[in-house]
Amino acid sequence: MAALSADRNTPRRDGDTIVIAVAGAKKVYAGALVALDSGGFATPGATATTLLGLGRAEAQADNTSGSDGDITVEVRKGVFRFDNDGTDTVAASDIGSDCYIVDDQTVASNDGTGTRSIAGKVFDVDASGVWVNIG
Repeated sequence: MAALSADRNTPRRDGDTIVIAVAGAKKVYAGALVALDSGGFATPGATATTLLGLGRAEAQADNTSGSDGDITVEVRKGVFRFDNDGTDTVAASDIGSDCYIVDDQTVASNDGTGTRSIAGKVFDVDASGVWVNIG
């Protein structure tokens, strides 16, 4: 394509949310940590090495009786508080470092000897959990 020679109406999106197809046989709860699986579908966060943290589900999406892509879920990027794993606890010294997906509401300080995917960056840690910057 050639360079512009006139004004262009370039579409834009805010970049804060994405609507993505849900993996088959999966249920994503509102508020869950959502990940992208190796097939390009949204799935609840889980201990696995093939996931990519996407953000937080804005609403429930139940595809337990469906196939890949039968429904979609809206996922918001940002900073969200999730539970802190009781074994591989995220500490204040981890702020700015990666944290790892344990499940759809829990993150850990390490990859569990190569069994967990990155959730996002630790933004803060408080008594209620870990604030994670995802997306």
